[in-house]
Amino acid sequence: MMPIIGNLSDVYGRKALLTVPVTLSIIPPVILAYRRTKKFYYVYYVLRTLTGMICDGGIQCVALAYAADHMSQAKRASAIGILAGVGSAAFVCGTLADHFLSTSQIFQAATIASTIAAVYMQIFLEDTARVKEYSIEDQPILRNNEMEDTELDCETTKNIKVFKKVPSLKDIICFLRKSPTFSLAASVAFLNSLAEGGEQAPFQYFLKARFHFKKDNFADVMLIANICSATSQLLLMPMLVPLIGEEVLLCLGLTAGFTNLLIDSVARKIWVPYTAALLPIFTSLVKPSIQSIVSKQIGPSEQGIAQGCISSISSIANILSPFIYSPLTALFLSEKPPFRYPGFSILCIGLAWLIAVIPSAMIKVIPLTSRRITRNV
Repeated sequence: MMPIIGNLSDVYGRKALLTVPVTLSIIPPVILAYRRTKKFYYVYYVLRTLTGMICDGGIQCVALAYAADHMSQAKRASAIGILAGVGSAAFVCGTLADHFLSTSQIFQAATIASTIAAVYMQIFLEDTARVKEYSIEDQPILRNNEMEDTELDCETTKNIKVFKKVPSLKDIICFLRKSPTFSLAASVAFLNSLAEGGEQAPFQYFLKARFHFKKDNFADVMLIANICSATSQLLLMPMLVPLIGEEVLLCLGLTAGFTNLLIDSVARKIWVPYTAALLPIFTSLVKPSIQSIVSKQIGPSEQGIAQGCISSISSIANILSPFIYSPLTALFLSEKPPFRYPGFSILCIGLAWLIAVIPSAMIKVIPLTSRRITRNV
């Protein structure tokens, strides 16, 4: 779904496609703001599932493409980091609001916030220019004349128009085959999301069984982690990217993620998960670094579909993660584990980050403009 939304934004403009998920996100909270009976809950659940297929990743990939359209490559990583930091800060505000609002007021506030976002976007957000035709020089991957003779047989012409609006699996393979950097970034995104998915239900199950965590404990840990994430994305990333680059930040964040879960896996005191929650100040830099690296490898007419591909790969990993780690967590917390190491499943989650360091270390960011100059020479 995300590559389709991203590609449609390449064709029809970012604002038009951003309007769809932002508007749809208003519907689910309206239902529970009106009434919270069993029937209304089921209606909410169904609609939240359906709209989430479009909204959860759609808003992000189109927003990233919009940022890439308006920022130079030198400033793009900082812009993407700030965009991620705003999202983390919004999560912090929502968590804090939950402590002061009743259940009915929470959904009312969510409805009002979603409506304000939709209205604000329509009034103040300027649409990107929709170019009808692109020359060969602007088509680094799917629309590159070098792809005419490949076995993938992707359609190209001298002055190619916008290619088909619904990308096929062949088009996604083109991205992976034609850009080694994109392929490496995609593999890192998969492993990163596999670990992030394990940090949700399986890790929470471990904390509940091991340290008897309750709702307030989970909220506190998430609040600490997101405050650190917002701080690093808003302040740290714009300062560090010009100095060391996204590749180093990516490796640093992956290593911090593994260290975080390694500490949690051997923890014996309840304060340890709270302390380890400070490490997302580096781990939170992984995703915006990947998105920035991908953005610099593709042309302006493919930003949407490329970010949509990365978002889809991450979503697949998030779906697979609980099926892998939940049974493993239950096994090692049971009365008869294979060996005595209650946090072994948490260590395995962290190993996904550690393995991701290998492809991340192989990434060499070559800006699109530099590659064009090299080809011309």
